[in-house]
Amino acid sequence: MTLRITMDTGSSTAPYEQLRAQIAERARSGALPVGYKLPTVRGLAEDLGLAANTVAKAYKSLEADGVIETRGRLGTFVAAAGDAAARLAASAAATYAAEAKRLGLSREAATAAISDALRATYGS
Repeated sequence: MTLRITMDTGSSTAPYEQLRAQIAERARSGALPVGYKLPTVRGLAEDLGLAANTVAKAYKSLEADGVIETRGRLGTFVAAAGDAAARLAASAAATYAAEAKRLGLSREAATAAISDALRATYGS
C-alpha cells in the first residue's frame, strides 16, 4: 500500500491542512488501515516537495486528533481514529450544549445554531 497524497498548489487551503485532511479522511474511511506506518516527516516532505515543518505540523494536528500515533523511533502509525474522533466530537458537543444553556438559549435555538454551523461547514 502506498500513501498517495496530492497537493493542489492553486488551492487557498494551506498545504499542511490539505495533507492533514487527506490522511484523516483515508484513516477514517479505512483506506489507511489501523497500524499502517506513515512515511517519516522528512521523507514525506521530500516526496511532496514541502518543507519538513509543514508535514510536521500536519502530523502534530493528526496526533492531537487521535488519527495517528508516534511510537518513538519505531515511527508514526495510523491509530484507531474512529474512537478518538467520536470521543472528541462528543466532548465538543457537550461543551457546546453547556455553553448554549448558560447563555440562556432554548433547546430549539441551540439546535438551530449548530445546524447552521454544520451547514456552513459541510454544505447543504
